Amino acid sequence: MLTILLIRSGITDFDCQGRIQGTLDVPLCDDGRRQAARTAEDLAERSASISALYTGPCLSAQQTSEIIGERLKLKPKVIESLHNLDQGLWQGMLFDDVRSKHPRVYRQWRTAPDTVCPPEGETIQEATDRIRRALAKLTKKHRTGTIALVLSPQVASVLRSHLRHDHPPVVCPSAAQAEPALWEPLQVTAV
Repeated sequence: MLTILLIRSGITDFDCQGRIQGTLDVPLCDDGRRQAARTAEDLAERSASISALYTGPCLSAQQTSEIIGERLKLKPKVIESLHNLDQGLWQGMLFDDVRSKHPRVYRQWRTAPDTVCPPEGETIQEATDRIRRALAKLTKKHRTGTIALVLSPQVASVLRSHLRHDHPPVVCPSAAQAEPALWEPLQVTAV
């Protein structure tokens, strides 16, 4: 059985400002770098060995993976198809602006994100499909053991939702920031 240590990238200034990042490349802020360093220490203390470290292409995920990789002595490998959700015309906007301009759509986006597509953006189903294809390649290469995968919080949530088949993914920051740890182990039995 394969275990994926699913790691959310550290926070950025956009997260602190309540902005929608989407596919915009935003670096980690100081707190995000500290989160990544704490995560690296947590993972170094794990008894199981991590055979590979993969990351999405966004800057915050790459920076997080570099900090973790340095501590674990692993070189992160970028998987382009694991980029953040494309939030279209909402990228760079404040979540509060979307909420005030489109209150009904915003509520629906928070509670049932799979039913909303930001203008010129990507649906949750489209994101799930590309993530599933990337995961199929990873599970073909790594059938057993433990690998680490660093993703933006929204893509991590889509992957978690896909593997667990339980809750819809979280795309708004208030719910995503409620999680105390940046990482969690997920067992992969079938893709």
